[in-house]
Amino acid sequence: MGRPALMILVISLVTLSALHGMIIHVEAVDYVVTNQAETAPGGIIFNNQIGAGYAQQTMDAATQLIWGLFQQATAADRKDITQVPLLIVENIVLPNGQSVPAATSNNQILVNAGYLNSYMGDVKQEFTGIVYHEMTHVWQWNGAGQAPIGLTEGIADFVRLKANYPANGWAQPGDGTKWDEGYSVTARFLDYCDGLRNGFVAELNKKMRDGYNVNFFMDLLGKSVDQLWSDYKAKYGN
Repeated sequence: MGRPALMILVISLVTLSALHGMIIHVEAVDYVVTNQAETAPGGIIFNNQIGAGYAQQTMDAATQLIWGLFQQATAADRKDITQVPLLIVENIVLPNGQSVPAATSNNQILVNAGYLNSYMGDVKQEFTGIVYHEMTHVWQWNGAGQAPIGLTEGIADFVRLKANYPANGWAQPGDGTKWDEGYSVTARFLDYCDGLRNGFVAELNKKMRDGYNVNFFMDLLGKSVDQLWSDYKAKYGN
């Protein structure tokens, strides 16, 4: 290829990138999906109704959405992760004996085949929402382990909300007893805060890269988190 033609190609790629935003993936992430429960009812459901290919596509789509929501346009803005495994296992039991739909540890996602088998509704859609939630745990900052678990779980459900995959039985706006109750309660509160300052959740996540302080809410919104929670509850009449 001659130099003029090469220059035209480079200019075209740059123009295409500018027109379509972050479509060209500079940093590759490998998504490895393994069904370790193929003979279990939930494992069979995964193979028949979801599939590894769809799971990988969803993991990538979730990553792109998360990078966008968290305003992580460059590799320096985010974690240095090149591979994310997802395993379908027969069951996930926490140390307290509770069985959960999914869990993420050391950037590895586990999905409970038993939950897929027992889920009443569109299991593929529910699986998709789970992936958006768990992929958030892969990419989010957690204040070097200092942030409240309710907040990190709330941010994960905030991403799931923005992806438009809310789960059945989610809290409605204004529900809950405390701001860091976690999951959909906190997600709804964070959505309210994001409405007060566009990009609030992204800025909060950035602040939690190296540590955590409840005053981050004051820094970003000019009010304590308790006052924000009171305002939020008052807005919805409860």
